[in-house]
Amino acid sequence: MRVISGSARGSRLKRVPGDSTRPIMDRVKESLFNILGKVDGEVWLDLFAGTGQVGIEALSRGAAEVVFIDKVRPAIQTIQANLKTTRLHNSAQVVQADAFDYLNRSGVRQGDNGRFHLIYIAPPQYLGLWQKVMAVLDERPSAWLTSAGIVVVQIDPKEYAPLTLQNLSLYDNRIYGNTQLCFYEQLETE
Repeated sequence: MRVISGSARGSRLKRVPGDSTRPIMDRVKESLFNILGKVDGEVWLDLFAGTGQVGIEALSRGAAEVVFIDKVRPAIQTIQANLKTTRLHNSAQVVQADAFDYLNRSGVRQGDNGRFHLIYIAPPQYLGLWQKVMAVLDERPSAWLTSAGIVVVQIDPKEYAPLTLQNLSLYDNRIYGNTQLCFYEQLETE
């Protein structure tokens, strides 16, 4: 596991001890950033952050800030170590919290002025957590996302099922072996 591009290019990243996380493969991460294009100045939310490698890649490529959320202490320690290794800790906020608790707290605090350009969701597999997070975000996407903000979900293709959403819409869907990336955007409001 390494940072692919940007200011921390080539930096090796630590894994979370044990098998509780599933780090994204470098080729999938590279494809993700090729799809997204420039991330300069963006603010990201990395839910279920694990090793932090997606958010760290964004920081390395010029994102202004990434908020990393994970409830597991070893993951938090790994993210902090990886941020230190890459010297990107000044642009990061690492929060040990349950993703749903964080969304409930931040949604209230954020009001209707969402600040995230991208929310990255890579939850533990086969627990239906991605659908539950999407349901929460769909209630009021503007509480978290900027007007052009998007949500990217990383799951195993076996987990995928179409969602019935009112305010978010799937606009792209890519499968790379046993990893699926689903891209959601906000529906335009009249």
